[in-house]
Amino acid sequence: MTGCTRFSSRAGISAALFAPAIAIATAMFSSADTGTPNPDANILSIGGSVTEIVYALDQGHRLLARDTTSIFPEQATELPDVGYIRALSAEGVLSVAPSLIISEEGAGPPETIAVLEAAAIPFVTIPDGYDAQSVITKVRAVGDALGVEDKADELATQVAKDFAQIAETLDTTDEPKTVLFILSTQGGRIMASGRDTAADGIISLAGGVNAITSFEGNKPVTPEAISAAAPDVILMMDRSGGHAMADEELFALPALVPTPAAQNKDVVRMNGLYLLGFGPRTAQAALELNAALYGG
Repeated sequence: MTGCTRFSSRAGISAALFAPAIAIATAMFSSADTGTPNPDANILSIGGSVTEIVYALDQGHRLLARDTTSIFPEQATELPDVGYIRALSAEGVLSVAPSLIISEEGAGPPETIAVLEAAAIPFVTIPDGYDAQSVITKVRAVGDALGVEDKADELATQVAKDFAQIAETLDTTDEPKTVLFILSTQGGRIMASGRDTAADGIISLAGGVNAITSFEGNKPVTPEAISAAAPDVILMMDRSGGHAMADEELFALPALVPTPAAQNKDVVRMNGLYLLGFGPRTAQAALELNAALYGG
């Protein structure tokens, strides 16, 4: 099977340690509603890209719940929500009585995953990655976990064609734009994405250059580092509410004022899951980002 499957046999886990949580889970199973209209719905999907792939494989009817990041397609939002992928509670997950959990990498916290393993629920972790091949690998891994390898082969072939076609379609330039992906601006401090991140991957696929290459992952960046990076464009998730920031506020941040991006008021905002999920729509997202960067 593609991907990593974890069961309750992990060394060092004490059944006694997790007995209270497992007892709660047993009670939840006993009291669960058995009158569901779809008896095949027994899978919990954790991670927006995994859920999107499940639906793309025409297996959405088998899902009984999802996590907070699983917001596409729209019908996924009608499923019970067990919480955020990195802050799951064992009770919340076990309350939906899944017979299989399929998750993106990074689900946690570790103590919750340990309880799920101790409860003997098959837990399949889908490998992550930030290029075209990684998306294809994800599709096949989800298909393997669901037992629909033929459908996964078809979808993987189509995804590969999408990436190949878009590679030919992308506007190219001798002077690729430098793009700074800003994850957050809380307290006026900029958190940006460096190497080996979804943002770095999508910027590269779209024909841009990541402005931050001095570190891996997402980290706070000093004003001096941002000024030295001199990004041509700011890339952000399209957010609302307390996480939103108007263009005027954004470009007034002292760290950004001296940059070409601020001087030209050049910012691109896109849906976070679409932009960074690395699911079946990633090729189209890369094309749209390319058009936003270069005016295609």
